[in-house]
Amino acid sequence: MPLVSRCIYEIVKWRARRGLTREFDSFANTKTESRRRGVRGETFAYWYLRRQGYIFVARNYMARGAKGEIDLAGYDGETLAFVEVRTRTIREDQAALPELSVTAEKQQVVARTARRFVMKRHVKECPMRFDVVAIEEVPGQSPVVRLHNAAFYPPM
Repeated sequence: MPLVSRCIYEIVKWRARRGLTREFDSFANTKTESRRRGVRGETFAYWYLRRQGYIFVARNYMARGAKGEIDLAGYDGETLAFVEVRTRTIREDQAALPELSVTAEKQQVVARTARRFVMKRHVKECPMRFDVVAIEEVPGQSPVVRLHNAAFYPPM
């Protein structure tokens, strides 16, 4: 399985060599293009983490009737990891680290959604953590990926 993950990650990486976004042709397409960039970033992060040995059990999990989403949920060894993926296009006039956009409010939303995930899926007692994958995209270059294990510790 690691060989398959490695091969698919290399294909995804090859496809992203020119960046995860395309240039916008109008302001109306900005929201759609932002959503597409997020989906591409999550796909890139998924295969990056698969290559690292994660075994995923859910993608884009949303609890019914509640605000929030968990981008990726999977096991890293015996630990259940809830992964928040943040993708940013870095330009000369803008320089902000994607991982800084995971605010205290976002952490609370992710933690609340994770509690519902654990209850709905009847997850047995195991260690849990919250990771953040930051993807920096510079136009014309391959994305830069940073994995922050145990990036935050909300109360469970």
